[in-house]
Amino acid sequence: SMAAENVIKQCVEVLERIMSDDTVPRNIRRSAESVKSTLLNDQDSEAIRAASAISILDEISNDPNIPLHTRTLIWNVASQLETIPVG
Repeated sequence: SMAAENVIKQCVEVLERIMSDDTVPRNIRRSAESVKSTLLNDQDSEAIRAASAISILDEISNDPNIPLHTRTLIWNVASQLETIPVG
């Protein structure tokens, strides 16, 4: 749906901001990149992409090395993705 596509687009923009932030540890930037690829994978439905992305985001947000401002962004992305209806 258009709404889901818009949510995904906004989330990808935030992820790109995290990926280009040099204060963020490299492993977290790499994870953000894998969330981005997951979200842009047209083979899966929007609901499946969102669910997969949320599970990676959960792992990232539990990383003890994540800067606070990045953790907040990750939580925001996850809660945005949770608005995408399943099925």
